[in-house]
Amino acid sequence: MLRSMYAGVSGMKGFQTKLDVIGNNIANVNTIGYKKSTINFQDLLSQNMSSGGTNPMQVGLGSTTSAINVIHTPGSAMNTGVGTDLTIMGDGFFVVQEPSDTPLVAGNQYLTRAGNFVVDEEGWLVNTQGYNVLDSTGVAIQIDAATYDSFSINREGVLMGKLSADGTEAEILDPGVTIGISSPPNPTGLSKFGGSLYEMTAAAGGAINTGTVGAANTSVASGMLEMSNVDLTEEFTEMIIAQRGFQANSRTITTSDEILQEVVNLKR
Repeated sequence: MLRSMYAGVSGMKGFQTKLDVIGNNIANVNTIGYKKSTINFQDLLSQNMSSGGTNPMQVGLGSTTSAINVIHTPGSAMNTGVGTDLTIMGDGFFVVQEPSDTPLVAGNQYLTRAGNFVVDEEGWLVNTQGYNVLDSTGVAIQIDAATYDSFSINREGVLMGKLSADGTEAEILDPGVTIGISSPPNPTGLSKFGGSLYEMTAAAGGAINTGTVGAANTSVASGMLEMSNVDLTEEFTEMIIAQRGFQANSRTITTSDEILQEVVNLKR
């Protein structure tokens, strides 16, 4: 009876965690570049009842969380018409650098799929938190307003600027340099940092390697943003399953308690 109660408790804890994951997914259904998470379970150790017989006689002791994985499937693209809004049409991440007084000095770098970038008052291309966007050489991108009247970013990630002097177009960055793209070997191993940013971990690859859009075998769309890949239909279905699982495990505890009460009453 005590085994069944503890098994029920472990099941309730697991389904509570599942509801936490689902709730976070639903809360971020409109978050730019958000990637949904899923949870997997595994059984706990089993107690051997007897070593005799052909097959082992074992009773399980409940369940526990096996893994909470981030699903990096692409989200749908939303047209914004803003030239500095970028979306990656394929795999890979933009690379941003922690803001500092000297953006050209290497700082903490993070990966993101949220391409809602802007140009600040000094001409630096930054995200909404002020993190500098890096090019394919790992250097922060700056657009000189005195040199260029306007600029655009093509599908190859090349920044093209309209010169103030004669109105012709020219590459803002050095030849062959594009918006920086990083493709870690195991994106699921990345650690969420908050603010739609990811930290590199040993499980994901160990180091952020920034390269060109072409080297990442992808392309960049300007004037568009990648939305969340959360499917509300799937999330609500999983919520119903989690709710029923939570209720079933609570019933296991209730039934075990009733049987235990009957045993106590035998003495009366």
